[in-house]
Amino acid sequence: MSDYSEQFLKQNPLAVLGVLRDLHKGEVPVRISWASNQFISKILEATPERLVIDLGSQEYENRAVLRAKNLSVMAETKGAKVEFVLPHVEQGDYLNLPAFITPLPESLWFVQRREYFRINAPLHPSYFCKARMPDKKEIRFRLFDLSLGGMGALMDTPRPDGLVEGMRFSQIELDMGGWGRFYFDAQLIAISERKVVDSKNETITTPRLSFRFLNVGPGAERELQRIIFSLEREARERANKVL
Repeated sequence: MSDYSEQFLKQNPLAVLGVLRDLHKGEVPVRISWASNQFISKILEATPERLVIDLGSQEYENRAVLRAKNLSVMAETKGAKVEFVLPHVEQGDYLNLPAFITPLPESLWFVQRREYFRINAPLHPSYFCKARMPDKKEIRFRLFDLSLGGMGALMDTPRPDGLVEGMRFSQIELDMGGWGRFYFDAQLIAISERKVVDSKNETITTPRLSFRFLNVGPGAERELQRIIFSLEREARERANKVL
């Protein structure tokens, strides 16, 4: 969990409590894992004095977790990933039912999805996108990086007139070759420049676009996740070949 940037670490007790209460309110599943096992549970209560977590479905897991130290807890919401460590838990009662009880964690990681899982697209083959401007003119760009929250893209032509930050696009087409074509509503959140030096020692400048996906449903999100995992696997295979 320390792989994240420190900017995503929440240490203020009120901030920590706020995140945990949001997980409780949303009934977000939490994964509790330790050296030998893991199970899925949920938060039953979060107060300044304690954190209450539901028992697992298997009795042997419940016994094992009481003996475990430094439990890793992870939850994924629609917009962010939450991770923290509990030194240990004890069994107690909550509303006359058994539950795990522990003090609140001293800190937790709260990482927006588009920040924690972004994969660069390969140069070869390139994956291309198409979108339509408000005047119906088509623009085309290359996928640069991809995450569950959005994507970065490069244009091979000068920035067209009328393309401005904040614009919303309906059904951008993302052509992923063998994986198929996908369509997403997206908002253009940033326009910048990417500069690279070519073999002739000349600087090549291309427009770089940053998009945030809008209204991504569960099915499309699963497809995005599948593509990201595949790109990550391909990147590892290329790296191993180089080694």
